Amino acid sequence: MITKEQVLDAQKNWGDGVVKIGSLKDNRPECEAFANEFLDARYSFEAGVVLFKPTKCAIEQFRPTKLKALSYFIAGDDRACEEDKGFAIQPWTKVRFENTDFILENDRAIAMGNYYFTDLDGNEAKVEYTFGYKLMNGVLKIDLHHSSFPYNP
Repeated sequence: MITKEQVLDAQKNWGDGVVKIGSLKDNRPECEAFANEFLDARYSFEAGVVLFKPTKCAIEQFRPTKLKALSYFIAGDDRACEEDKGFAIQPWTKVRFENTDFILENDRAIAMGNYYFTDLDGNEAKVEYTFGYKLMNGVLKIDLHHSSFPYNP
C-alpha cells in the first residue's frame, strides 16, 4: 500500500526539482539536461499515457508527451508549443503543497489541494492541483497532473 509519506516525499522532490530548474535558467545546456532528468524521474512518460494539464496554457491546454511537458517547463527557441514561456524558469524559490486529501491504493495514489509557488520577491502564487501517481519500481511517478488557477469571478 502506498503511504501518505511516500506521496509527501514525491511532492517535495517535485517542488525541489521545479526550483532547481529555475536556478539553472542562465545555463541553458545544464537547465535542459536537468529538466529532462526531472521529467524522467517524476513523470511516467516511458510507461504510457500521462494526462498533463498545466496551469498556464490557453491554446494547447493538454501536454501528453514528454517533449510538450519539457516545452511547458523551460520553453526555449525550440519549444514544442509556441505559447510556452517556461513556467519553471520563472524562477521560483520555493514550492509548498497544502493537500486537501489523498486516495491511497496498492500501486496508485491521488493527491488534491493547493500548491504555492514563491517568486524571487517572496510573493506566492496559489494554484489548485490534482496529481495521480503510479508506483513504478518502488518510485512514485506522476501519470496525472492537472493544475489551474483558483476561480476568480
